[in-house]
Formats: sequence, C-alpha cells, structure tokens
Amino acid sequence: MFYKNLLLIFVFMLFSNCTTTNLSNNKTKVTFKKNFTNKGFALIYNDNLNIDGTISKKIEERSLIIFQKNLKKNTQVKITNLLNNKSLIAIVGKKAEYPLFNNSVISKRIATELQLDISEAYIEIIAISENSLFIAKKAKTFEEEKNVANKVPVKAISINDLNTNKIDNKKVLINKFSYVIKIADFYFEDTASMMIKRIKDETNTQKPRIKKISNNQYRVYLGPFRNINSLQKSFNDINILEFDNIEIIKND
Repeated sequence: MFYKNLLLIFVFMLFSNCTTTNLSNNKTKVTFKKNFTNKGFALIYNDNLNIDGTISKKIEERSLIIFQKNLKKNTQVKITNLLNNKSLIAIVGKKAEYPLFNNSVISKRIATELQLDISEAYIEIIAISENSLFIAKKAKTFEEEKNVANKVPVKAISINDLNTNKIDNKKVLINKFSYVIKIADFYFEDTASMMIKRIKDETNTQKPRIKKISNNQYRVYLGPFRNINSLQKSFNDINILEFDNIEIIKND
C-alpha cells in the first residue's frame, strides 16, 4: 500500500512538471515598440551656420537629410509642418552638433516643400523605420512618463468681401505665437509634484505647472510663452536636467 501511494505521488509530480513545462514553453513574449516622436522648432540649414560653428556638419541644399540627436543614422522619419499639416519623408544623417533648443536641422529643400515659416518652423518628427533607435540620455527619469497625442489648434475668422454682389465667406488662419514646454506626462499627481519640486530645486525655473489631462495623466510644463526668445531661454534653462525628450507644444 505504501509503495502504491508513493507511485501515485511520483506520477502526479511528473505530470505537474510536464504541464508546467508545456505551459512555459507555450508562452509568447510580446514586445511593444514605441517609435520616437518630438514636436519642436527646426533649424533650417545654411552655410553660414556651419561657418560660424552653430552647426557642426553640412547638409546639401537639395537633400532630404536631417540632423536629429536622438535618432541613429539612416532612420526614416516623417516630418510634418504643424502649422499647415504638410509632411514628407526624410532620412537622419550623421551625428552633428546644433543648438539644444532645436529638435533638428533640416535642409532648404525640406523647408521649402513643407512651406515652413523661417521665424516659426514648428514641426513634428516621427521615426517610422523598422530599425529606428531612440538614444536616451543618462539621466533620472520616471517610468510613469507616457507620450500624449496633441491636436494643433486652428483658429479662424470670417471676412465678407464687399467688392462683389455675392458675399463670399473666406477663412483666414490666425497663427498666434503661444507655446508651452512639455517636460513630461505622469500617471500620478504626486509624481508630477515631485518633478515640480526637482525643477525648482535644480534650475532657475521657478514657475513649472501641472495640467490634468485625464484621470490618470498629469502634465508638467512651462509656459505659455508669447515670443520665441522667452521660449528659447526657458528651454535652455531646463536642459540642465538632461531629460530624454522635452517637447514644445502649440498652446490652445
């Protein structure tokens, strides 16, 4: 009887181990890959910027090459002019040095095809190639950070044409300069508050804010800024913290 019970226990253990092994072998590991995206102001290349050292490398005028610090060479990117929604596909070139404020350096051809305003070259860059690689800086980050899609506001007014018998309602776009610097998005308000404290303790920026995006999303940001100079100064001030992916967002 003893040996019979021992045999039953042995068979049960063997069956359990086999079942566990099979389940383990049948598990599928799913990896979600999130492409790099960034909204900000591009710097349009010209030779003078290379001569005076603002940009460390050259870009051919007719090329579809851009410089982007966070992406590796040959990464394909979609570039969109966020003020008119025109877009094209470009390729990341060699590593180059350029001002921290700018999210990229683009060729004259890209600027022309996107009809960018030199004084407000506001673009979005999205990595679209399969081998794209986001190079994160070595800095303190929060796992709760998550990108949020942002809609670009478009304001319009109606104008009546008095020179014709028939009233023609024309839409005129008004692009008012107003931007915020998005530091990061967090799941918890307490974590966002910790980021606020860190910004105040470690930088000269004393007016960071928190905006509730949803019940589990809190954005830490600076602004709004009404001119490019104040925006650039605050952006450079916050860069001392070396965050991975600071974005500039058009304000509602």
